[in-house]
Order: sequence, then structure tokens, then C-alpha cells
Amino acid sequence: MAGGVKKPVNIFKLKNLGEPKNVFNWRLWFAVISFGLLGAARGVDEGLISGAFNSKDFQRYINYDSYSDVDKTNIKANVSSMVQIGSVAGALFAFVICDRIGRIWATRQLCLLWILGIAIFMGNGGSLGAVYAGRFIAGLGVGQTPVVGPVYENQIAEIAPASVRGLCTCIFTGFVYVGIVLAYFTNYGAQINLGDTSHVRWLAPTSLHIIFAGLIFILTFFQYESPRYLIKQGKHEKAAENMAHIRHLPIDDPYVVSEISAIRVAHEEELEATMGASWYGVLKEMFLIPSNLYRLYLSSMVQFMSQWSGAGSITLYAPDLFKILGITGQNESLLVTAVFGIVKFAAAIICALFLVDVIGRKRALLLGITLQAIAMIYVAGFLTAVPELGVDNSYVLPAAEASASRGAVAMIYISGCGWALGWNSMQYLLTAELFPLRIRAVSTSIVMMLHFVNQYGNSRAVPNMLLPTADGGISPLGTFWFFAAVTILGGIWVWFFVPETGGRSLESMDRLFDLPWYKIGRYGNEDAEQKDQVFNEKEAAAAGVDHIDVVDEKREHGDNRV
Repeated sequence: MAGGVKKPVNIFKLKNLGEPKNVFNWRLWFAVISFGLLGAARGVDEGLISGAFNSKDFQRYINYDSYSDVDKTNIKANVSSMVQIGSVAGALFAFVICDRIGRIWATRQLCLLWILGIAIFMGNGGSLGAVYAGRFIAGLGVGQTPVVGPVYENQIAEIAPASVRGLCTCIFTGFVYVGIVLAYFTNYGAQINLGDTSHVRWLAPTSLHIIFAGLIFILTFFQYESPRYLIKQGKHEKAAENMAHIRHLPIDDPYVVSEISAIRVAHEEELEATMGASWYGVLKEMFLIPSNLYRLYLSSMVQFMSQWSGAGSITLYAPDLFKILGITGQNESLLVTAVFGIVKFAAAIICALFLVDVIGRKRALLLGITLQAIAMIYVAGFLTAVPELGVDNSYVLPAAEASASRGAVAMIYISGCGWALGWNSMQYLLTAELFPLRIRAVSTSIVMMLHFVNQYGNSRAVPNMLLPTADGGISPLGTFWFFAAVTILGGIWVWFFVPETGGRSLESMDRLFDLPWYKIGRYGNEDAEQKDQVFNEKEAAAAGVDHIDVVDEKREHGDNRV
């Protein structure tokens, strides 16, 4: 457990991992699913807002047609991205909340903020200001989900055995896609069955937010606080009780004792290495200890590269982008978008079950980036061949280009598969497992703040980027060439700078970062495995000495049993 890295595993053969059979029990999976549901917050919003905003009733309600074309673009971008800008503040707020009141209560308060914001949005009364305010407040809650979720998924990174930590964190990203699929199909179903003549057209889909927030809030009352958080608070006995409950083992079981001991030792070492117990000491540890600074660099670059690769904005503006690629009609565009959601969801499930913990983090990330780059290059090439698409509203796609258009739609689907396998999983997984316990909450909050800053920047910029050059944009073809370039640069960066973290316990992660920064990505794993071997030999020798001492003590008292 604390001794180092395990090889990537087949999660369908968990009984062969050498762990006690009780470890992979229903309590673990119930906790993973309960808090993995937090991922749906982002998915529901990304899947709903574009379809809801495109509702003719919603646009009439906010007097959308009274604005100029450029103003319309800005309004749509602001409404769509307002959750992201609220999420920037939410991610920072989550740090204080997680360390003050714990993961469980942090989850409850974010659900209440989420519900409050959506209620204001739904009751906006035709006021654009109320629309903005409601989505911003909802963002304060939604922005905490990838901090509290993968921090509980740090509690899942914190409660999951290292061999399945990738799977457990990928369940969080999997629920992002559950939210997207439900949102896409709810929009489509409302358009087909409810028509577009009343507020129900956009209110019914929007209620998905309240359903998920309410469900997560209720489930928190059946969960247990993170053992690592409790140890950080000095509640060692309670931490052992919670770990034993989650592992479904007795509190004095060697497996539970070993895990709690490893967490305590790691926390004590981190406290000794820090420059005081204040927030200033934590910040000094983050920025002045080279290995921690490199982890912060890795996590920050992952957020930058992933968001500007374009996949997130494709999800957010999918109906509009499919229209640009030649899909005509509101119903048809929503249906193609809904199928896109299914493809991404299926890809996320396959990646979580078969790839991330089987082939390793880095290989999965590089494979996903490769698929995404191929897709972006094809779509950019198609739009270069037909530059009128998305620029000239009167342009009708010739029949000769129909096959290429369908190919571009298929490539958008492939980009979704690559995103699910690569960046979307890793932007949470690497953040959840890289940082030492002492700085984990604040580091995760800062990184997730950068996540939402970049997501806001991208979602806010893309509608303007898609505008013709005459209106200040770079046109659809320029936008997709930009996405292709960022994706390729991201792949090169990953190859040189990102180490493999799969299967490594949180307590052994430090050994990956002992080399100079420019060697970690290429040689960090080899160096860490050598240090793992030395550590394991010392641990085995120490265990042997303890065993001999116990035997000698028994013989002194006349007990000859071994």
C-alpha cells in the first residue's frame, strides 16, 4: 500500500490483486457513486444551457431579438459561461470549506447553493440580470464539485485502494457524461413533445439541476467522513473506525492498521517538512519545495491544455457546431447532439473499466489526445474546403459535400471519445492524486480555480471566435485549426513532462518527484521504482525485526509458540 507502485490491473480481476476480499465491498462502491454524482453538476449544465437558450420561448422572454447580432453573440456567451465564472470563486471557496467543515458538510452546502442559483434562473421574470445572477450563484456550487468530489474522490483517492483509484475517479467523470446525456435528451424530448410555445420548454429540462442536487444532498447522510481528513484534524480513532467501515474489516485488521499507520506517518512527515502550521506555511510549502511546485505546474498545465483543446466548448455549443457542419433543423441538431452525448458516455465507461487502470494514465492520455488531434484536423480541413459554412447564413451545402459533412460529424464523435479517454479523465485524476495531504485541499482548489478560469475563457471566447473575420472573429475554420494546434502541443508536452502515476499509493507519490524537473516525465517512474524496491526491503526487514522481538519476548515468559 504505502510501499509504492502496482502495475496497471484488470479491474474485472480484483480478487487477484492480493487485497483482502472485503476491501472491494458495496460500501466502497456506494460511496464512490454517491459522490461521483457530483460530476453530473457540470454535465447537466453543459448539456442543457445551449439547448435551453436556443428555445424560442426563452429568447422571447428575455427580448433577445431586440439586440444586434454581435450583442446576441455576447449575450449567449455570457449566459453560457456565467456558471464557469461563478465556479472560479466556488473552487477557491471550497478550499476553506473542505478544511473547516469537512468533505460531507462541504457537499451539503454546495448542493444548497446550486439549488438556489437554479431557482433564481428559473424564476428570472424575463430579466437578463436575474439570468446572469442565478447562473453565477449556481456556479458557486457547481465550482466546488470537482474540488469536493475528487477530494472526496481524494476521499475516493483517499478511500480507494491504489489499484482502482483511477476507476473510482473516472466514475466522477463518467457522471459528467450521465448529466450530459440526460440533458441532451431532455432538451430533445422537450422540443419534440412540449413544443416551444411556453416556459415549460426550458423549465422542465432545467429542473434536472434540482433533481441531482437534491439526490446528492440526501445521499450525504449515508456517508462517512474521509479518514485522511480526520487524521489531519487529529481524530485518529474516528479515522480508523471510518476506514474499517469502508473496508468492511475489523478496526484491528492488519490491512486497516497498515493503511491508517501509513496515512499518519505521511501526515507527520509533511507537518515536519512544512514551515509552520499557518496558511502562510502551506503556501511556502507549495511554492518553495521544488517537488510540490512541479506538481502544481503539472496540474495547472493539464487544465490549460485540456480546456483550450476545444472539447469542452464542443460539448457546450454542440447544437450550434453541428449546424455549422451542415446539420439543418432544430430537431435534427438536437438529436445529433443527443447521440453525441451517448457516444461520449459510452467512451467514458469503456475508458474507466478497460483502459485507465489497465494501460496506465499516461498511455491513456496520449491515446486520447491522438484521437482528438486527428478529429480536429479533419474538421478544420473540411471547413477549410467549405469556408462558407458558419460564415454565410444563406449558403446551402452542396450534395457533393454531404459525405464530407457526415465525416466531420463523425469526427466530432471521435473527438468526444478521445476527450473521455484523455484530458477529461486526467484533469481530475492527476489533480486528485498528485498532492501531499498537507497541501491537498488548497492545491486542488487553486488548480480547479484555474480549471474554471480556462473553461470560462474558452466558453466565453468560442462564440466570438466562430464569428466571421468581418465581425471580429476568426471564423469556424480558424477556430478548429486553433483547437488542433493546442491539442498537438498538449500531446508533445505530456510526452516529455507527465509521469505515470497509475497504481501508486498517495503516500508513495513523493518518489516520483525526486529527480530534476526536466527528467521527471521521462525517467521519474524508473527512478521511483528503484526507490520503491529499497523502501520495501527496509519495510520487510523492519517487520522481521519486530517479529523476532515478539518471539523473544514470548520465550522469556515461557511461551514457546512462534
